Amino acid sequence: MSAHRDEILKELGLWPVWRLREPSADAAAAETMMSASADAVPAIASRSGSKGISPAPLERSPAVADAAPVLPLDARAAEIARMDWPQLKASVAGCTACPLHKGRNKTVFGVGDEQAEWLFIGEGPGADEDAKGEPFVGQAGKLLDNMLAAIALKRGKNVYIANVVKCRPPGNRNPEPLEVAQCEPYLHRQIGLLRPKLIVALGKVAAVNLLKREASVASMRGKVLEYQGTPLIVTYHPAYLLRSLPEKAKAWEDLCFAVETMNNLQNTKPAPI
Repeated sequence: MSAHRDEILKELGLWPVWRLREPSADAAAAETMMSASADAVPAIASRSGSKGISPAPLERSPAVADAAPVLPLDARAAEIARMDWPQLKASVAGCTACPLHKGRNKTVFGVGDEQAEWLFIGEGPGADEDAKGEPFVGQAGKLLDNMLAAIALKRGKNVYIANVVKCRPPGNRNPEPLEVAQCEPYLHRQIGLLRPKLIVALGKVAAVNLLKREASVASMRGKVLEYQGTPLIVTYHPAYLLRSLPEKAKAWEDLCFAVETMNNLQNTKPAPI
């Protein structure tokens, strides 16, 4: 292990080096919860009753009555699914499909290697990201960069970083189901263009919205799950780790597990035709 990597681990609060433990019985039991259906978006919307959002057809929700007219969600998703990188970036930059566009300074499309094997997905932009138009550039972003360095990765080199939603929710609240539904075609197209070998979901909001299942991060850790055919691993969001320093050791376990999983994926030969 290099002296530089030792210093990074010390900064992360992970010294001496932590080693991956065997998955817990709770994590094993949670595996059965992770089979997501492709039509589960309405199910997520139905959980938002406490916030006053109707589970009626998403494009007709009162929450977007004052937004610029947009295509019905299915037609819009089909149109986005045909876009290349420049078209997708332009569409995100001009998007008015949900009320989040009213309070943004900049959209936050994503950043990194457009042929990356690693894809890290957070929940949404914060104030720093909204100002700069790039994901994970505040204190949480610095921690994420250190986490990447600890496993010999670097932002922009075989790594792509994105969020579930492309505009900042007011007050850094969690994105609403409607907002997620309107942004999901963009994220799905990003994944389709990237074709990553592995997705790392950063935090509960990202994991729940990608997997279409309500569950805790603790119950989802240590398993290879799946987003529409792409292997997915769940770990804690860097912003949460800044508030909960003892959980850094668990995040280090998750990174070790992610590296092991990626090695297995890279060494797996395609089945003969």
